[in-house]
Amino acid sequence: MRQTILSALVAGIFLPFPVLAAESADLAAIRAQIAEMKQAYEQRIAALEGKLAAAERQAAPATAPAAASAASEPAVRRSERGSSAASAFNPEVSLILQGQYTQMKNVAGRGITGFWPAAGHSHGGNEVEAANRRGFNVDHSELVLSANIDPNWRGQAILAMRDSEVEVEEAWFQSLGLGNGFGVKGGRFRSGIGYLNEQHPHQWDFAGAPLMYSALFGEHGSYVQDGVQAKWLAPTPFFLEFGAETGRGASFPGSERNRNGAGSGAVFAHLGNDLGDSHSWRAGLSYLKSATRQRLAEVHDANDVHGEAGLNAGSKTWIADFVWKWAPNGNPKYRNFKLQGEYFSRSENGDIGCTPETAGSGEACTGLRDSYRRRQEGWYLQAVYQFTPNWRAGLRHEQLAANSARIGSQAAAELGNENALFKDFTPKRSSAMIDYSWSEFSRVRLQYAQDKSMQGLTDHQWTLQYIMSLGAHGAHKF
Repeated sequence: MRQTILSALVAGIFLPFPVLAAESADLAAIRAQIAEMKQAYEQRIAALEGKLAAAERQAAPATAPAAASAASEPAVRRSERGSSAASAFNPEVSLILQGQYTQMKNVAGRGITGFWPAAGHSHGGNEVEAANRRGFNVDHSELVLSANIDPNWRGQAILAMRDSEVEVEEAWFQSLGLGNGFGVKGGRFRSGIGYLNEQHPHQWDFAGAPLMYSALFGEHGSYVQDGVQAKWLAPTPFFLEFGAETGRGASFPGSERNRNGAGSGAVFAHLGNDLGDSHSWRAGLSYLKSATRQRLAEVHDANDVHGEAGLNAGSKTWIADFVWKWAPNGNPKYRNFKLQGEYFSRSENGDIGCTPETAGSGEACTGLRDSYRRRQEGWYLQAVYQFTPNWRAGLRHEQLAANSARIGSQAAAELGNENALFKDFTPKRSSAMIDYSWSEFSRVRLQYAQDKSMQGLTDHQWTLQYIMSLGAHGAHKF
């Protein structure tokens, strides 16, 4: 075939030349040159083909062990290791579009009975407005910019946009080449505590955060840290990770404080592995310590006069998490199942007092501060089954225990005992969802929830949600 191509090429080159006599000496010389060129090119091509074959034989033994090693690595470890891999784009840009239609009761002062409102991280300006938005609405859209800065560092910024507001959700840099399994991250980032905390809303399997995360960190459903994080991935055949963080501590349950030093700290450990080709799991234990100064909430005092309670306290939270995944032969494309659950226990110890909204209106609140102690806990468990490449269905049940607050007698006399904020109550919610994905970039979800998170109210909630992703988007964590 090469000879045919060369002959055609040569013929095309020399076709315009004048036709010479068959017995011409010049024609004979040209034919000799052509034959010499053919022979030289054939020899060069044969030599290159020989080098290529030798290189392929030499590379094959090295490639096979590497492929076998990657295949034998636990799925959870591959996921964690690969989540920071950069794409060929610089920078990578993506836009997450979210919106929904919500049908539920119009409840003034919507919240979770027995738990402090976490209004500090709500796009709606206050917790009630964000949680009680009904009908059609555009949820916050996320603009994601990320890239490798150089061989040693990677950076990412996530801007959340809603109506006329833009918020910096994350803006961090992360090491790439420290070696020995060590890594550091600095800036604003979602804390590594728990399982769901690091995930953005478009990654959630249900429309909305679990009650547990809403009670702990607000409707935004995550604890965001301004500070620094260190992780160590142990050199074990299974996944074993340890991490520690310290930061400003302004996010709920902490509060903004104008002082030097750190306002919060966290430590966590995650363990995971594969069970055969079809099963993988991960478990974790986390601890978060923070403090609040003048955490505020609206109350009615013992004389039923509107006022404001303020809490100064230290907050300690433990979180245990577990997730188990199944996919036939490790291939989740057609069918897979995920079981996920978390439990938290939080204790707060400090002092509390209340002040009237308008002085001189017969109020009981005087601003006197007295002791405050409380321990709360809760959990959720959810299961999601993908039964075709496009369809998934899931169930989730969640329950909290508010437990009564132990308030000093003088402050208790001023605050009274009618405020839902301090009641001993068991908020509950059960949800069922089904969603359809045209691809990994587009999804629509229908969800029903029976919400009993407010004392004396059962709210039947329907949500129709869409999630659309544009542009480059990195792999999600395990």
